[in-house]
Amino acid sequence: MKTGNLYRQIPENLPEELVEILAEGNGQIKIERIVSRNHSTPDDTWYDQESCEWVVLLTGWAILRFEEPDRTVKMVPGDWLKISAHVKHRVEETSSGDTVWLAVHWTDCTEHEH
Repeated sequence: MKTGNLYRQIPENLPEELVEILAEGNGQIKIERIVSRNHSTPDDTWYDQESCEWVVLLTGWAILRFEEPDRTVKMVPGDWLKISAHVKHRVEETSSGDTVWLAVHWTDCTEHEH
C-alpha cells in the first residue's frame, strides 16, 4: 500500500514544475500530481502527447493555451478538462502560490461523450 497527501511535501524552492507519478499500470494509465508556482511552458513549445489526459485543478489558478483553434482556458479550483491525444497545448501562466493539479493519462483514447 502507498499513501500520501496531495498538499504536502511541496518543496519551498520550486525552480521547475514538480511532476510526480502517484500510480501507473501496464503502460496504459498514469496518475500524476503536478505542482506549479508561477510557471509557464517555454515560448514556442507545445505539449503534443501520445496519450489522452484528464486534468483537474485543485489549488491556485492557471491559464492554458490550445494551438488549434487558438484559444485560452482559465482554470480555477475544481475545474477539469479532457485533452485528447495530439491536441497541442501549453501552460501560459499559473498563480504565484502553489497550483496543484491532478492529471490522469491513458493510452486507449476512444472517444465517449456523455
